[in-house]
Amino acid sequence: MLDEQKKKVLKYALEAEKMGLCRHRSGNFSLRDEATGLICITPTGVDRNEMSFEDIVVMNQQAQVVESINGHRPTSEAMMHLRIYEARPEVNAVVHTHSKFAVTFAILKKEIPAIVYELMNLGCKEGYIPVAPYGRPGTMALAESVIEPLGISDVVLMESHGVVAVDKEIKEALLKAAYVEELAEIYYRTLTVLGPGKEPACVPNEELQKWAYPKEIRFN
Repeated sequence: MLDEQKKKVLKYALEAEKMGLCRHRSGNFSLRDEATGLICITPTGVDRNEMSFEDIVVMNQQAQVVESINGHRPTSEAMMHLRIYEARPEVNAVVHTHSKFAVTFAILKKEIPAIVYELMNLGCKEGYIPVAPYGRPGTMALAESVIEPLGISDVVLMESHGVVAVDKEIKEALLKAAYVEELAEIYYRTLTVLGPGKEPACVPNEELQKWAYPKEIRFN
């Protein structure tokens, strides 16, 4: 069932590992099939480097496992994925990572501002990457914690935890999570150079919202 979708989930979960966005058994990934509404999601307790696409679990949106070929349980944070799909019906992919620089700011409960223009690629309507309040992993409190910040951004820092990124395509959701880590590292290094109590200049949100493909470029 949904073998192509399962293969995509595994492909981008492994890509996240190679990129250093999460290691070993941390993080989780899912993809919703538009035709059926079923969700292919990574299992709990399985090392990605030892995972096959048949280890990917299929669930419905009522949290019922409808297929688990190898008997695996879905990630313990499955309810967060399901709640996101409910709140953001246009989203078909959820990526949750534990990248180091981003987690540093998540621990500090510190939003990442628009230090570079690339923030506009992350769906940040207010001009910053927000922080979701703490929720214990595996609980509905965690699932609910990300919903409000995902109303203003496609990427969210999860307090003392990690990053969640959403998109219509899983490749793009992973790319957004990678951008968060890159921006977090740039911000961290900038703050280190500036010294205690100082903040860098940021791109105003109104400037971010003005971006458009250049009208001067023409096609025959």
